[in-house]
Amino acid sequence: MNIGALISPFALWLFISVPVKAQDVLGQWSTVDDQTREVKSVVEIYTKKGQVFGKVVAISDPQQQEATCSECDDKDPRKNQPIIGMEIIKGLKKVENAWTNGEILDPENGKVYKCKIWVENGSLVVRGYLGFTWLGRSQTWAKASN
Repeated sequence: MNIGALISPFALWLFISVPVKAQDVLGQWSTVDDQTREVKSVVEIYTKKGQVFGKVVAISDPQQQEATCSECDDKDPRKNQPIIGMEIIKGLKKVENAWTNGEILDPENGKVYKCKIWVENGSLVVRGYLGFTWLGRSQTWAKASN
């Protein structure tokens, strides 16, 4: 039996299935207010140069359509910039079953945290943390309806 005939289909399956699994996080996701459980915004997750990024593409509250990141640090180029269109997730890299080693900005308080995201049961789990992954909080975002 030709061993190459067995390896080639397996290698092809592995080549095709790994990128699809890695892209599960991509798309538009609805963020949810921790207290009210209402949709606050829609964030689009996308890849750029092999890393994952996310930008705000919509805000639910009509009175917040013109909101800016007034709380961002003075040294942050996003300071006083519109939140709609703002890149709030930057530079996540694939590590095992998650994207991590990047950062996320909370435009409400202007703070930047380390970030890790992964898909669990069809939802996107977004973890912002300081120092260690156990020192932070997670949110669960639902796939946005188009």
